[in-house]
Parts: sequence; C-alpha cells; structure tokens
Amino acid sequence: MGISKRDPIIIVGGGAFGLSTALHLTRSGFTDISVFERDDHIPPRYSAANDLNKIVRAEYEDPFYTDLTIKAIAAWKTPLFAPHFHQTGFLHCVSGEAPQKAIDTLNRFRASADGNEQIKPHVVPLKDQNDIRQACWQLNGPLPGWTGYLNRFDGYAHSGNALAGVHRAAQAAGVRFYLGMHGAVDEIVYVSTLQGKKSSGIRTKDGKFHPSSLVIVAAGGAVGRLVPEIGKKVVAKSWSVAHVHLTDEETSALRGIPVTYARDLGFLFEPDPRTNLLKICPMGGGYVNTDPETGVSHAPATLEESAFVPEHDEAQMRKLLAHTLPALAGRPLVKKSLCWFADTDDSDFIIDYVPETSSSVVILSGDSGHGFKMFPIFGSWVFGLIQAGRQSEARWRWKYSNSDKEKENWGGDVSWRIGESKELSEIRPGVSAKL
Repeated sequence: MGISKRDPIIIVGGGAFGLSTALHLTRSGFTDISVFERDDHIPPRYSAANDLNKIVRAEYEDPFYTDLTIKAIAAWKTPLFAPHFHQTGFLHCVSGEAPQKAIDTLNRFRASADGNEQIKPHVVPLKDQNDIRQACWQLNGPLPGWTGYLNRFDGYAHSGNALAGVHRAAQAAGVRFYLGMHGAVDEIVYVSTLQGKKSSGIRTKDGKFHPSSLVIVAAGGAVGRLVPEIGKKVVAKSWSVAHVHLTDEETSALRGIPVTYARDLGFLFEPDPRTNLLKICPMGGGYVNTDPETGVSHAPATLEESAFVPEHDEAQMRKLLAHTLPALAGRPLVKKSLCWFADTDDSDFIIDYVPETSSSVVILSGDSGHGFKMFPIFGSWVFGLIQAGRQSEARWRWKYSNSDKEKENWGGDVSWRIGESKELSEIRPGVSAKL
C-alpha cells in the first residue's frame, strides 16, 4: 500500500459514497480519517441520498452489477443496515402506451432476473391488470395495458436514515466529522514533486489548511469543481422528485406495497410511516446545468434553485397516480425538487486515483442514478483500490475526456433511460440558473 493505516486520510463529502468509505476504511484498521461536509448535518441536504427511499433492485442488464447487487442486498440484511432495508418487492411494468425502447428494456431486465438462480424463484410474471392486482391489491387504478413482472427479491432502503445510521457508527469508531462552515472544502492543495504534483491536503472555505496523505473526493454532483481534470466525463444531472401527503389511514392502507415502476411513466414507493409522505419520480432524460464557458454541468450552488419540478414531470407523475392510485391523482404535490447526482455516459462508477497526482487523490463518482443500492459494500471497493494501489476493474477506472466526441443528449444512449436531457435554464422560464 502507498499509505499506512496510521496516515491521515480526508474524505470530501458526507453522502453515500463518502460515508461507506469512512466505515469500511475504519473497519479495515485505518485510524486517522476525517470527513468534510459543507452541510451542517448528516444526512446532508446536498446529497442525492438524503431521501426517504431509493430502489434496491438486483436485476441489471449487465451481470456484473447484478452479482454486486446480490452481495449488497445480503449486506443490507446485516445489523447496521437492516433497519433501513424493506424487501417489499419491485413491481416492474410498462403501460399500454410505452415506446418500444421501454418495452425492450423491461424485457432485458426480466431476462436478467429469470436467468439468475438466486433471483428467479422470487419472480412472478404479470400478464395483465388482474395479475397486478393479485400481486398488489392496493393498486386499484385502471392500469391500462400494464404488463411486466414482480420481483420479490428486491425492495427499497430508507436512504436518509441509512446515512444517519452509518454516520453514527463511523463517529463511534473514531472518524472525525467537520460540518458546515468548517467542512466546506474550497480546494485540494498540491505541492510540486519530481514526478509532478502531489496533494498535501485541503483548504476549507474558512481559510484553514488540513494536511493529509490521501484526499478522497466523494462530492456527488459537485465533483467537477474540486477535480476539474475530469472535464465532461462526469456531469451533474438531476431528476424530479415530489410527494403526496397522506392521512394516517391512507398510509396504513398502502403499507407493504412493492416499489411500483412503470418504465415509461415513473415510479412510487410505499408511504413513509413517520411523515406520511408518498414519493413519486417521473421517468425522463433528466436535466443538466451547463456552464457555457467550460461546457461542464455543475449542480446549482443553492438548494433553492432546485426546489421545483417542471410542469411536464408533474403531469407525468399525476398520470402515474391516475393509473395506479387514482384517489391521489388530484392531490397537491409537496416537497418538490430536482435531485442532483454525478452521471457518466455509460452509467459506470469511477473509483480511481486522479492521474498525475502521485496517487494522492482518489475520485469516487458516477453514481449515475443507481449507486445507492451499493451503499453497504461500496467502501470495500475503495479499500481494495488503496490496498492494491491501482484500479483492477477496467470499468471503474479514470475516464479520459474525448473532446472530439461530445454528447448532446448526455447519457441518452443508456438503454434504461427514456427521453432527452434538457438544460435547467430551459425548464425555469424567466430564471437564469446560477453557476
């Protein structure tokens, strides 16, 4: 290993990737770990994982990720994570109006589930509305043309609570946390060496320098500001999120429903029993916030700039409700926002050293809207990287920019995404996005 277990390590970002890394490095014997987070509490509001729920589904078109998610689900059932995991099942369908791309994607996911010996016994085919109502009687809408399958191996995790639980565990194990004004990182500090440059630590926005032997950047959609070398290979992207506020009785009636996902419309979860909020997300190409000078998309600087959803997405969410739970279709949508994450054009993560930094800076990025399910095991991959001194998994290596081949519809070639990316400025008429 390039560093010893006594050397100081700084992790920038208190979201899913950062907290999982802190936990696994501590469990592996590292004794000097500090996490810097710009929000004043964990779960941080800037993290995509600060949420009521995230889908935990094992079937991927790529067997590589299917195998990893099976391991992750086993880890979700261990004592630290089990309180936050709900194996309610994943009801995966298309409506009768679905485009062919959505149908083809659904069929590939179903083939993945049917082709895996561990998952297959949990899969129930759903040929029509009657099958769906047998699988989930609470879905009393018309379900026009819906067809698909139910995978009882899958479910969801209460992501915000899971972050808080790991934060407590890491803190109890000796990890130091710098939050708020003391945790906002302004820059990675480098010194010159015979081999090029090497990080000596970080400087926070209050002007203080914090030395370290290794800086691990897990800053989500803000990664491009601290590691500009990544260029356009990672972009900040967002999808819409909204909620319906239910009564206690309505929440009780919907307890235990599977994650309900119409691939051409969007998805919803069982309501949260503490807040009575039912979360809904539309399916779409997402939104970017491109700096016209650099061509790089960054997450907006303030939370207020993302506290809305576009009219088109709201209409799509109401359509999903009209299909499934029509009594809720006309309800007000509350806690509306855009959820920002770090996206790669192939949906693969980046877990690697930043080139030409003398192995002193690691980037953890590219969750691409599907990374949280790996929360219990993600940090073990970071430990493996540090232990080996190099990334042996080719798909997780540093991604070099190719200026000759720029994508206008960023991530649009990924099969499971329906629709085209739009600029934040396009969906906020009369309001200029701040970079």
